[in-house]
Amino acid sequence: MKVIAAGLTDVGRKRQGNEDFFHIDTDRGLFIVADGMGGHVAGEVASKLAVQTIEEFMRVSDSDSEITWPFEFDESLSQGGNRIQAAIQLANREIVRHMQSREEHRGMGTTVVTAVVADDACYVGHVGDSRAYLIREGSIEQLTRDHTFVNEQVEKGFMSKAEADRHPARNILTRAVGSAEDLTVDLSETHLKPGDFVLLCSDGLSSMVEDADILKVVQEKGASLEEACRSLVALANEHGGWDNVTAVLIHAP
Repeated sequence: MKVIAAGLTDVGRKRQGNEDFFHIDTDRGLFIVADGMGGHVAGEVASKLAVQTIEEFMRVSDSDSEITWPFEFDESLSQGGNRIQAAIQLANREIVRHMQSREEHRGMGTTVVTAVVADDACYVGHVGDSRAYLIREGSIEQLTRDHTFVNEQVEKGFMSKAEADRHPARNILTRAVGSAEDLTVDLSETHLKPGDFVLLCSDGLSSMVEDADILKVVQEKGASLEEACRSLVALANEHGGWDNVTAVLIHAP
């Protein structure tokens, strides 16, 4: 299945610099959003390094979809899942290695959400709280789960969703690329239908705009992916723009 896509990133209204980074390659069916952390320079370095490492690995492994070196091939996963998992784990290794050589960048890291579209399958791998959504036939579904302290409390029944949205620790990540030498990547697979949209975004969008409003924008502006991305970013800024905001919108015509 051939898809089309557009993306936009914005500094927002409160930050001095933009630590988000994204990548779109419709020919390869590869789409990435990363949200860096660790200060302006370090966060920017982490997100860019993650995206570049993932892109390079996916490009090199095109010729052999079972290549996951230096990581073992997981027989329980599809080839697409294995490639995304290995790519994100390699990005984690590169960021850890970078920090070991650059004292001023110690403590940096990044979230990552990556989608690969192959035929009618959309493989998604993610770490952190950048999200992937599936928008289909008037509904919106979050394909990822946030790796945050408050979301884990909600999943365990210790906190309501409303309490989590107001909690002062809502932005504390429990998992990020670069935070540890061993990294677990969450993976999912969705079969796309004509007319579907997949949205990848940083939490600068999802924390500022309700899912229902995201759905409304895509329904109203989806005929132009560029306009839909501009509208999503503008809405996040209208609601406060407390963080950098990035949206990548993929459409299966």
